[in-house]
Amino acid sequence: MMTSSQTRDLALRLLAYQNAAGKTSEPTEFAAFRVCETLRQPLITLAGLAGFRSLLSRALTLARAEAPRLSAVQVAADGSLQGLDELRPQVDADQAREAGIILITQLLALLVRVVGEATTLQLVTSEVLPDFRFLSKSGIPIGFEAIVNEVDDLQGVSARLERLAEQYPPVAEELMSISGNVLNTATVLAVVAAVKSPKPN
Repeated sequence: MMTSSQTRDLALRLLAYQNAAGKTSEPTEFAAFRVCETLRQPLITLAGLAGFRSLLSRALTLARAEAPRLSAVQVAADGSLQGLDELRPQVDADQAREAGIILITQLLALLVRVVGEATTLQLVTSEVLPDFRFLSKSGIPIGFEAIVNEVDDLQGVSARLERLAEQYPPVAEELMSISGNVLNTATVLAVVAAVKSPKPN
């Protein structure tokens, strides 16, 4: 199980990469809103709209205990976060960033409790950090770039094993099982690179 510090570290990563990847005019201090928006549809697919709204509402309630200014933020009927316009004049960039870190940390911690660590990491890496090579553009040292390259290689192995399973039905079940294990390894490796590498400036 991920510790609270590991969960916060992953939240920091997600926000940093969301900032760097941002193509909107939204201030970077509100990247937490974009992370939640990115996760919204896959989590609705996983847990249903009511389940997702309940999860995000609970994360927001817990986050407000540490960042009271989040009281301006609400979960809308469609599961999106609202209240950014009300929050913006109340906080400076540093306060907004810290509030976002707290919110995403709480959401990740709840996800781990509800769906487990493996599913949470798979979801995060497939939805928020889908292109692991992007990590190398964020000032990650050569050693971590090598890890990211290994992730790509493992994903390729998994895909090839799936194709072999389609071609050889007698061993399809075994090949799909191995493919799944390789993909899980790639996911964990990607998260290790995201969490443990030096943070972008």
